[in-house]
Amino acid sequence: MRRLLAIAALALLPGIAQPAELGDDGLHKPDWMRETFKDLRDDLAEANTEGKRLLLMVEQRGCIYCTQMHDSVYPDPAITALLRDHYFVVQINLFGDVEVTDFDGTTLPEKAMAVRWGVMFTPTMIFLPEEVPVGATAAESAVALMPGAFGIGTTGALLTWVRDHGYDSGEHFQKYLATRANTENGG
Repeated sequence: MRRLLAIAALALLPGIAQPAELGDDGLHKPDWMRETFKDLRDDLAEANTEGKRLLLMVEQRGCIYCTQMHDSVYPDPAITALLRDHYFVVQINLFGDVEVTDFDGTTLPEKAMAVRWGVMFTPTMIFLPEEVPVGATAAESAVALMPGAFGIGTTGALLTWVRDHGYDSGEHFQKYLATRANTENGG
């Protein structure tokens, strides 16, 4: 009963995002995630029209790490703002049957596309550039591919690094992260 009251009290606090509900497929469905036809060429065009970056989130039913991200990281107001304001997020189910059309025109069920891209772990975030070379796949074109669950600091740094084209300067994300941590800690 105390837990229920604590959850109810948190729901009333302004600015605190709540964990996402589960969809019929068992995946988390936050309101910043887009429901599309999963034609990545169209998704990229729409993301560009909105001035956002295309981000593919590969997840699976029952994934404890996906749940950790959706319960503890994505609801953070700064993370939610980064995702909502700067990213066009499309969810891919690691074992799903919905057809996905890759940038090279290949159409496969989600589970086969995940194999094609070499995704073996959930969650995995695949960040795409604003322009994908003709004939390239999502995996070949990705500016960053991040498998795993991370805390608010690392996730926020990654979302910022990609948004700001940190990869263009040649600075490795790990060095960016270390510099950011030293700056925030007064070092």
